[in-house]
Amino acid sequence: MTTSTISAELTDPAAQALMADWLAAGTIVGHGFANFYAITARPEAEWVRRVNVMKGRPADQVGSIAVPPSRIAEQFDWTMVPDRRKILSVIDTFYGIGPFGFRGPAAPHIPDHLTQVQDGVRTVQVIAPGYACPSNAFLARCLDAAGTDLLYVTSANRSRHSIGADDSPAHWRAAGLLEEFGHEPDFALLEHKDEEATRAAYPRFAPMSTSVLSFGAEGVQLERHGSLMVDDIREVLTGFGLGIGPVPKRLISRVY
Repeated sequence: MTTSTISAELTDPAAQALMADWLAAGTIVGHGFANFYAITARPEAEWVRRVNVMKGRPADQVGSIAVPPSRIAEQFDWTMVPDRRKILSVIDTFYGIGPFGFRGPAAPHIPDHLTQVQDGVRTVQVIAPGYACPSNAFLARCLDAAGTDLLYVTSANRSRHSIGADDSPAHWRAAGLLEEFGHEPDFALLEHKDEEATRAAYPRFAPMSTSVLSFGAEGVQLERHGSLMVDDIREVLTGFGLGIGPVPKRLISRVY
């Protein structure tokens, strides 16, 4: 389908239902995602390539996945994780706070174009906005409308490859996202009702892409230092008797 770019309010159930139907038919949707924005599409390789090209990424770049809270655990192969109960509790704790990402052994149903092999293990990266975000309802509607078990999600930005920069931060303003992608065919936007109030609801998180924690047979490690501060991540992990590992350089937040 081809549409003119349309924006609507994220918390409007009618708008969610409409955008979910559009996504199922092939529309790429930018939407509020905790205190910033993300881009979500169907999970098939065709749409991953389309979004990569739209963003200026290599067409075959591996994508991340998004699902509503009730489906997060299904995306991982727990036979390769020594302490499933502890890791599930860690996941639950972080998503009770806000947006976060986890990389772990991929469940068999995850398609190869949404996985990455690390140390011989097929892994998947799940990015979620936290339990309080209204985008969870939108994601659930999208799964139903598209008849799929998962969705492709990526940061709401042009790739650093296309702009020639070391980093290209995610958008946390709808106006900026529309300016960058509003001319693209089959692109729609679900905006936060009140962006300032939404950011204020996540005082421990900078408005940027999430931090990502990887887990598996060797324990846990901070793979990406994003929105949540290291001290907060360390505090949660210490409560479970876990360390954080080496701390990578932090992502930067977009400046308008």
